[in-house]
Amino acid sequence: MTNRAPHAYDVITMGRVSVDIYPQQTGPLEDVSTFSKSVGGSATNVAIAAARHGADAAVITRTGDDPFGRYIARTLPEFGVANDFVETVEGLNTPVAFCEIFPPDDFPLYFYRAPKAPDLMITAKSLPLHEIERAKIFWTTVTGLSEEPSRQAHHTAFEARSASMSTSKLHTVLDLDYRSMFWSSPEAATREVAVALEHATVAVGNREECEVAVGETDPVRAADALLERGVEIAIVKQGPKGVLAKTRDEFVEFRPHHIDVVNGLGSGDGFGGALTHGLLQGWGLERILAFCNAAGAIVATRFECSTAMPTSDEIEQFLQDNPTEEAVNA
Repeated sequence: MTNRAPHAYDVITMGRVSVDIYPQQTGPLEDVSTFSKSVGGSATNVAIAAARHGADAAVITRTGDDPFGRYIARTLPEFGVANDFVETVEGLNTPVAFCEIFPPDDFPLYFYRAPKAPDLMITAKSLPLHEIERAKIFWTTVTGLSEEPSRQAHHTAFEARSASMSTSKLHTVLDLDYRSMFWSSPEAATREVAVALEHATVAVGNREECEVAVGETDPVRAADALLERGVEIAIVKQGPKGVLAKTRDEFVEFRPHHIDVVNGLGSGDGFGGALTHGLLQGWGLERILAFCNAAGAIVATRFECSTAMPTSDEIEQFLQDNPTEEAVNA
């Protein structure tokens, strides 16, 4: 009997998962009467978004051994995401997350992850290291560095990636996805991000997340600081001011699309899935950023997150119908 050869995925993400409970009305939760549920969690949503573009995607995460965990395991393949690396943790509940919807730009989130989220129980020994080494893109978020044993598992994965990337062109993406409620202090997050950035080829975050990561809120200075830490592509999202990206040789900035925002949550994950697609296709920086910018805008016009992720064709059509304001190149 021979062992099955490790599968070479296009995209593997690792980290947070939840069941998102979405109000079906806008306004305070205390006034909402009906809700819907969908798969959520940033790392998981990015895998779903990548699969919408045709990527062979998988997510490494953990759930509780409960109905919500079974719902996640069952639903991921329906989105085209492999659930081979989704395991259960005894004694912990699958997290749920609620949001409030106050368009156009206020969407409070409420995480129910006590006493501990199963996705923070990923261990180094449980990692599919051969698959992590071979994936064309490995995507992680800062949240996974907030507690043990997940923190050590991430470091082990980073080390495996660094070894494999010495001989091939792969990308390790660090989503600066900083959530203050998951950390003892911003300083603790800064220390962990500094280590993770040593292994990342791409870093992406908003201005507040960049401040935690590299101490800069000015978008250009933040991008420069990320490049100084060793990444090849630094992307800084500026919300209503658009998005910019820098490499050592190139600078691109896009204004936002003018849209009617329904729910801004999930836009960053749609952006992330589009980013993986552009990287896999080998596009130039300007085309990647335009594609990502449009993906985020589309998700913001839709109600939920995972179910809102657009296809490549939808994004291309959106770009034709909604050209952005001038791009800046340097």
